[in-house]
Amino acid sequence: MKFVTFQNEKNSQPRFGFKKNDHIIDIKHASDWVNESNNDPSFLGIPSSLKGALENWTDNFKKLKELEQTLPYEDVISLKVTGGPIATQEKNVRLLAPVPDPRSFRDFYAFEQHVRSARKLRGLDMHPDWFKIPIFYFSNAVALFGHKAEIPYPTGTEELDFELEFAIIIANGGTNITEQDADKYIAGYTICNDWSARDLQREEMAMNLGPAKGKDFATSFGPYMVTPDELENSWDDKGRLDLRMTCHVNGKIISDGNTNDLYHSFKKMIERASMNTNLLAGDYLGSGTVGTGCILELRPENTGGWIKKGDVVKMEVEQLGILENKIV
Repeated sequence: MKFVTFQNEKNSQPRFGFKKNDHIIDIKHASDWVNESNNDPSFLGIPSSLKGALENWTDNFKKLKELEQTLPYEDVISLKVTGGPIATQEKNVRLLAPVPDPRSFRDFYAFEQHVRSARKLRGLDMHPDWFKIPIFYFSNAVALFGHKAEIPYPTGTEELDFELEFAIIIANGGTNITEQDADKYIAGYTICNDWSARDLQREEMAMNLGPAKGKDFATSFGPYMVTPDELENSWDDKGRLDLRMTCHVNGKIISDGNTNDLYHSFKKMIERASMNTNLLAGDYLGSGTVGTGCILELRPENTGGWIKKGDVVKMEVEQLGILENKIV
């Protein structure tokens, strides 16, 4: 399934839904309709947000799949309850980040090609310990944007960059999770754009800290949280998720990579992230940038320069959808 957090209008209350064909199904309204029409209250206990549902994901996901199978999709657009319609055409809703209010967002550094290129630009070789442990930094969990959201150009920078990534969203939560048990904590996958102010990042990392201020102004996620069962046929013979990743700027392709280049698996990332601490339901773990997945790596003279006001950045990952944002 493909889950979303959405608004019917810009300032309306966020709603929890899932994608079905070209429609977004409002889970609360759909549950009410089944109760009223079929005298079946079994779905009324589904939480009203994706983050809430993720706290007991095993049971809630089962209920959500049952709800999906119960609805009559041939005329779902006409079905209504007191609170509103069951379904809205996707083009008529505003998609937020799948979990717009996580407790934390850890971004890893797990694609070898990008790490090699970024370190080479700083005159550094690969650190041997990078191959031993997946490393991450904490980004700003309250500066998140969804599909089609406008991103304010950050003050103090002249080197705005995108970073083409994908991410997982944590189910259930746990502490000291082993790599062998980590699969059950992956609720789903989403596209991630880790926007970066390279000049601000360069300043702080010269002092062996960061990249906090170079990153904390915006991260885009979306458009959906795609559950692992949707991707069962997308794994290669080496057990790696095999999805093409691209980024276009103003309609021109800039980056072209693949998820199967990930050196450290998300299972290893979960083990590392949960060591000695609580990994919470709804938390994001980002992959880090895929090889060729940013202007820093490709160099601005080869890509038409850094990102500017008015630019439209469109990321696409097979099976996960399209995440597009405009800089304003």
